[in-house]
This record gives sequence, structure tokens and C-alpha cells, in this order.
Amino acid sequence: MTRLRVHCFSTSLDGRAAGSHQSVDAPMGVGGELLHGWVFETAYGRAMIGQDGGSNGVDDAWLRRGDVGVGATVMGRNMFGPVRGPWPDDDEWRGWWGEEPPYHHAVFVLTHHAREPLEMAGGTTFHFVTDGLDAALARAVEAADGGDVRLGGGVSTVREGERLVDGTRAWPPGYALVESEAGERAQHLRFTRT
Repeated sequence: MTRLRVHCFSTSLDGRAAGSHQSVDAPMGVGGELLHGWVFETAYGRAMIGQDGGSNGVDDAWLRRGDVGVGATVMGRNMFGPVRGPWPDDDEWRGWWGEEPPYHHAVFVLTHHAREPLEMAGGTTFHFVTDGLDAALARAVEAADGGDVRLGGGVSTVREGERLVDGTRAWPPGYALVESEAGERAQHLRFTRT
């Protein structure tokens, strides 16, 4: 049975998952790389961006675990890139990841502006969905063909607003913490729907 999962979603203690002022030079917003820097210290994270090295500890294990069984991804337009408004006529923007994104499956990008699917090396095809999250999820479940669907972010895709959680005194409403482990550079938490 297909599950909807959110994984590798780094947040600050106040629930922010990116910095402000996203741009080509600051893909995760100003200061956002500090939240996600742990990913690129791992062997798996470095391999995703075509680099060698990295650690093989707890952080690496959690990152690898998040890809197991995922057959499709849904993401917001900001996660795909900094381009705002209608897509440029040249379709030059092809995502942050270079010619071989780390997904290797269908990715459904939520947008208000139509664009033809973008096929990339390694089996990733970006599909641009203009009829909302429910339509994107339905298409992703079909594309996953029995695998899980990852809800990739950003925050406004996972939850309305800028913060994933409101404050640090309670877990997200409707979820229970089922696993927690300290990594080398991040605290890893796993929640399930209650």
C-alpha cells in the first residue's frame, strides 16, 4: 500500500525549513544551508551532488533510509527553483541538481504556470501540475506504482505557512513521535499519524 511520507525535512527549533530571499545564489534562502548542511556532510548526500567522501554514521543512515521504497515525489515550485511567475520562454531553468537529479523517479511540481514535462538523466522526469495538491498526489500515487510518495517540501507544501511546527512545546497536531536519534550533526525524529 502506498504511503505518503515526508523525509529529510530539516527545520530550525522554531520550525523554519529555509531562509528568506531564495535565489540562484542562495537556493535554500539566506542562511538556509545551515539547516541542511548535515546532509552534505554524509556520504549519501555528497553522492547526490556528484561528490566523493562524507561520513557513514547515523546521519548518513537516516538519509539513506528516507529513499527506500519511494516511487514518486511531490514538491512545491520553490523547491524546484527560484523562478517566479510564468516560466521563461527558453525553459532554461532545469532545477538545482544539474542534469541528473537525485530522485530517479517521477517528480510532480506544484505551480500556477503550465510547463511541459522535463525529462532528465537517471530516470527523473519533472511534471508541472497546475490543478493543485490533490491532483499532484493522485498522479504521484499512480506513478509510484505501489511505492511510497514523498512529499518533498517546502513548508507551504507540507503545511500552510512558513513554519512546519508552531513552537517547540508540542509535536505537530495529529502526529506521534515514534523514533528519535541523535546524529553527528542533526537530531532525527520520525512521526506517524495518530
